[in-house]
Amino acid sequence: MVHLNVVIGIPAFNEETSIAKVIVRSQRHGNKILVVDDGSTDDTAMIAKALGAVVIRHEKNLGKGAGIRDCFEWAKQSGADALVTLDADGQHDPSKIPLLLDTLETREADVVIASRTARPNGMPIHRWAGARMLDHATQVKAGNRVVDAQSGFRAYSRKAIETLVAAELGMGVDSELILKADRAGMRIVEVPVSAAYSGLDTSSRHPLMHALDVLFSVVKFVSIRHPLLFYGGFAVIALVISFFYGYLTIDYYQTYGRVITNLALVSIASGLIGLLSLFTGIILFTLITVVRERQLG
Repeated sequence: MVHLNVVIGIPAFNEETSIAKVIVRSQRHGNKILVVDDGSTDDTAMIAKALGAVVIRHEKNLGKGAGIRDCFEWAKQSGADALVTLDADGQHDPSKIPLLLDTLETREADVVIASRTARPNGMPIHRWAGARMLDHATQVKAGNRVVDAQSGFRAYSRKAIETLVAAELGMGVDSELILKADRAGMRIVEVPVSAAYSGLDTSSRHPLMHALDVLFSVVKFVSIRHPLLFYGGFAVIALVISFFYGYLTIDYYQTYGRVITNLALVSIASGLIGLLSLFTGIILFTLITVVRERQLG
């Protein structure tokens, strides 16, 4: 496949030990290498510039999502036919970039994900299991079968570059973009690849915080897209609990002539939470409907 203009975007944070290898191995597959230095305190930016990469530097660490957003914006302004994103830590194999680009064309895809179908050698089982759990959380929302929604090694078409906007600043950006692409009716395709794992934890965040970041991003997206279903379901559960404990409170009062305060408080609190969730869902649904009608108008 021949792309007239391929941009390879690499978000990086303190990756001076690996960024040179990633850039050099990527250069043969793209017209431009863009490195978004997310507030690194080492020589990441200097090395990238010395190797001829375009460097966008954040004065402070904003998160992976901010780096991906800059990659999309720069690719859009550059008129790129395709954008390939990969991590700066060396876990992704740049020699697989042509495979992603070929798949983008031959299967008429908008997003191609390099899917890690097997646990990389040396990768702790808890990290692999956590990533798979997050993938399943994304699959609940996305209509496509996405095996590796956390993979940052991807190729995006011109349509995806112009349409998708990364709002998440943190690690939830990968799931966010998949959910948005699915919502926009884009074709998402996966190709199996292998990944390397150095055994060094280059992330500045605890694995649990990483997982929560991604999970909260998915929950937020679902709650905005289907507010009545999301908040309404939560309201039903809370109201059922309220009625149950309310019944126990009344029954105990009729039997023994006194009120159990704990039961009554649980009933009241659950009822208030349920009503609040219900009203929140209705208000969000109304606001989102109005915004959509104005956009269509």
